[in-house]
Amino acid sequence: MTRRLLLSTALELFESKGYAATTVDDIAATAGTTRVTFYAYFPSRSDLMRELIAELNQLLERISSPGHGSTANDLVAAVRDGSREAIGAWLLERSKQWDTIRPYTVAAFEAAAVDPELRGLVDQWIEEVASDIEAGLDQAGRFAPATRHMRGVLAFAQLDHVARNWAQDRERADLDRMIDVLTDSWWRLLSDGA
Repeated sequence: MTRRLLLSTALELFESKGYAATTVDDIAATAGTTRVTFYAYFPSRSDLMRELIAELNQLLERISSPGHGSTANDLVAAVRDGSREAIGAWLLERSKQWDTIRPYTVAAFEAAAVDPELRGLVDQWIEEVASDIEAGLDQAGRFAPATRHMRGVLAFAQLDHVARNWAQDRERADLDRMIDVLTDSWWRLLSDGA
């Protein structure tokens, strides 16, 4: 219970104050506990952030895959299918999670900016998503193999930017239009859509 309280308190503080400005003492005091109690559960603020990144992977339903890190099978399948409908359906489903995952992704990217260990973890997470997209393109046999990973990186960059920035405090109609534009962009980038 205390561990969960520390995690949720930290996430709230990272969202309101930012990762760099939030101290272990801030987390402990806001959770109604002490610094000693914090360290009984987490050796450092970075370790707590690692746990939040693990929670993010669970929320995104990423599964462990030997030799590939985490994999989102539904993303691989949508890219392999390559139809505008499959890609759009996947993006629409992800958009339903944005309000839930935004605090995690914002905190993770802020933490990566100040903590080299976390930077590696976030970079690995980005590479896993790009590799999932690449795997879908490999399975479909679309595009030159040397460009597949690059396409995954570009697609992820679009998705990440929209998920962390555009959707926040927007009307649903605006978000629906953005999903439609994002779907077009992914379809053209990943399916050679015309």
